[in-house]
Amino acid sequence: MTLLAPDTLWWDGGFVPGGLLSVLPSGCTPVAAGIPDRRLPGTLLPGLTDAHVHLALADLGTIRSGGITEVWDLGGFADPVPGVRYARQFLTAPGGYPSDRPWAPPGSSRFVHSPADGAEAVAEQTGASFIKVTLHTGGPLLSRPTVTAIADAAHAAGLPLIVHCEGPGTVETALAAGADLLAHTPWTSLLDDGVLRAAAAQTAWISTLDIHGWGTPTPACETAIANLRRFLSYGGKLHYGTDLGNGPLVPGINPREIRALQHTGLPPADILTAMTPSAATLPPTWIPTGLNLDPSHFADSLSTARPLPPP
Repeated sequence: MTLLAPDTLWWDGGFVPGGLLSVLPSGCTPVAAGIPDRRLPGTLLPGLTDAHVHLALADLGTIRSGGITEVWDLGGFADPVPGVRYARQFLTAPGGYPSDRPWAPPGSSRFVHSPADGAEAVAEQTGASFIKVTLHTGGPLLSRPTVTAIADAAHAAGLPLIVHCEGPGTVETALAAGADLLAHTPWTSLLDDGVLRAAAAQTAWISTLDIHGWGTPTPACETAIANLRRFLSYGGKLHYGTDLGNGPLVPGINPREIRALQHTGLPPADILTAMTPSAATLPPTWIPTGLNLDPSHFADSLSTARPLPPP
């Protein structure tokens, strides 16, 4: 065990006065007393997670050097690496998204032909941490019974179902089938209150706001922010995620994504909660100059977070 004494320690929603952090191979825990092995300037905080990355299209080393400790690879990459959770293949309709996109690596999509085939497709995703289904209009779509069969098989295997929803009726299909997470904040239209209440009761959403304009205001981004604001008002749970690999996104911590989340009304403490779903099991993150919670400086301050330097 290593006992670290930073200038400030952020943990579990707030600063820990005079906090020490014990670092074990299995994770980190704040402690009340002890003789530190090492003192650090700045702020230590839990390991940060990007819950939507495509490692076939982005470099893991760059992501980690940019302050992200854990990534969720949501399709297109299969080799096991520590600190990565995998969806493995995209489960989609024959010819459906993203198999029709030039960026999709060969073999990254698994066509599902029927409800019975859906259960087989889930069983094929060896080592997966979750199962990912795509429902993207403009191309072939899985039927609701097939998505339900996939959800049932995933849950029987102890795996959450993540659904990519794009276009009319896709969120409703995901909810009826038993989805646990949406891979993106819905952005194509404003959802009605009934759908939002059902979504907040059943699912967590992964943010991915910055894919709509990459820092330039767009109608899609405004719609996504409005949907997310209302989803959160009904008690919905949020995970920070960027869809890294999809266009000119910032590798590592993305201050534009954080500022977009602030536009929903989220304070810094809630944004940090969305970024730390696996806090107790990850190495800590370090901000050498200290974490600034002033809303006008928070995004840029947090984006300077880096992995804990070696002793």
